Amino acid sequence: MKNKTIILIAIIATGFLISCSDSFLEMTPKSIISNDQLLTPENAEGMVIATYAELGNDHYTAPNSLWPYADNTSGDSYKGGGGTGDIWEFNFMELFAFNTTDNPLVDQKWYRLYVGVGRANEALKVINQLSVEEYPEKTEREAEMRFLRAHHYFILKTMFKYIPWIDETVVGEAYGEVSNREFTDQELWDKIAAEFAFAASNLPETQSDKGRPNTYAAKAYLAKTKLYQAYEQGDDNSVTGINSSKLQEVVSLVDEVSAQYSLFTDFGYNFLWSHDDGSTESVFSIQRSVDDGTPKGRLDWGNMLNYPMNPEYGCCWFHIPTQNLVNSFKTDEKGLPQFDTFNDSDVLEGADFYNNSFDVRLDHTVAIPGHPWKYDPNFIYQKDWARATQIYGHFSSLKENQSPNCACFQKVPPFMASSKNTDIIRFADVLLWKAEALIELGRQDEALPIINEIRQRANNSTGMLKMNDGTPNSNYRMDIYKPGDNCDWTQEFARQALRWERRLEFAMEGIRFFDLVRWGIAGDYINNYFAEEKTKREYLKDGQFTEGKHEYFAIPQNQIDFSKGLYKQNHGW
Repeated sequence: MKNKTIILIAIIATGFLISCSDSFLEMTPKSIISNDQLLTPENAEGMVIATYAELGNDHYTAPNSLWPYADNTSGDSYKGGGGTGDIWEFNFMELFAFNTTDNPLVDQKWYRLYVGVGRANEALKVINQLSVEEYPEKTEREAEMRFLRAHHYFILKTMFKYIPWIDETVVGEAYGEVSNREFTDQELWDKIAAEFAFAASNLPETQSDKGRPNTYAAKAYLAKTKLYQAYEQGDDNSVTGINSSKLQEVVSLVDEVSAQYSLFTDFGYNFLWSHDDGSTESVFSIQRSVDDGTPKGRLDWGNMLNYPMNPEYGCCWFHIPTQNLVNSFKTDEKGLPQFDTFNDSDVLEGADFYNNSFDVRLDHTVAIPGHPWKYDPNFIYQKDWARATQIYGHFSSLKENQSPNCACFQKVPPFMASSKNTDIIRFADVLLWKAEALIELGRQDEALPIINEIRQRANNSTGMLKMNDGTPNSNYRMDIYKPGDNCDWTQEFARQALRWERRLEFAMEGIRFFDLVRWGIAGDYINNYFAEEKTKREYLKDGQFTEGKHEYFAIPQNQIDFSKGLYKQNHGW
């Protein structure tokens, strides 16, 4: 659907808000559309398009790139902006200790996700009442809507754990009877898995329209669901066990998917608009557009605050890499991560990036003073492009930002954005799910070539990382893991390598926090981060992660109130 005008024929209500009873809002409708009038293939197609459109309806206060909920909360990014009070709601998420059950932007994210669920449900209500004879696309469209509904539910599940499950069979007053505790933790995962399984069984292998998922995208998302489900949790959010049969399902599903995709030859291609079309690595993404007949196109509003403060951009310098993250790219004399010593000293600018050695992915991820911005050796990132340096330092985020010279770039005063697609799943992620499952199954030797494939691709991705004179941006030293030579490939070491690999590969992509929670290590990890990072960033002195509470966001108090107390709050809140 990229580069096509999307016309919304209806705004679909979710049914989750209680209607207002003020008389001045009561108006006599000028006309009424009957149910029979809606039951046409044309209207079904329009409602399907409206459901897809919701994927791109994000906003910088509730981005679908998920950076405030997964990078900002994991030690990978600072909120950034003009200071801690600039979108204070994200600052409260970052510090945990200050976050409350009535954080309005957490409530907004919940609401927007359920708008997506609601649109899928409304489309399914129409689709289900049409016959295959009158609507030949019926089964395929049902599969697409269940895929999109499951996508929204997956995010809701990882953010809030216990959520109300509302599908197209719930109508009218029945909305008020659905509890967020109707299903257990595992039963909710089963519900999500069933959606993706249906989609996998009923979607084609290829799609002519960009943005529509195929059977392999559904199988990939099913594998992701099974992986998360495998880490069984108690009511206090602690991991109580790892289900080996679920892990084996992950391995089998990834094997089915793997023949259909491949890694880009250069890691950086994933983050360039020019490589959206024909991508071999994007398994499922939100489609953006420009020059589509609308005033500004279908732009990435979710990341529009994340550009630096130089004249070519102008605002607003959010989503800033932490010093801890930058240090984590350091490598040792063998070209492997400095697992235990990476944070002993800070790399800040200038000679620091030549006196130490680094994983190549550093300069694809982090904008560093004196280094080219977005692969342009004539466009050098400067300290004064940063905003509140006394609070957040002077790095910037690179992956989601595009060059001001890109045909995808648009100014939306006072902000700016691009039509770069937003990857939800890329193939590198799928491969590392399999590696993770194999390691936890005690088959770490089978995981080794997968991790090495990811590392070797990164090591080969230096072609765009050059200064004007052809010298590399930083001192890169990487190697693959060679058991018996540079490492002992035990299960414990393999697990550490996998988790480190996931951090560097997906840094600043809105994933990290959910990994930490899945593994059951979020509490210790984040509190250790606060203990070290607060010596460098004073505002973090108030950061405190409470185990048994902060693994999930609170059920928004607004939603509990709307449910008249039917929804139950999460553990610890």
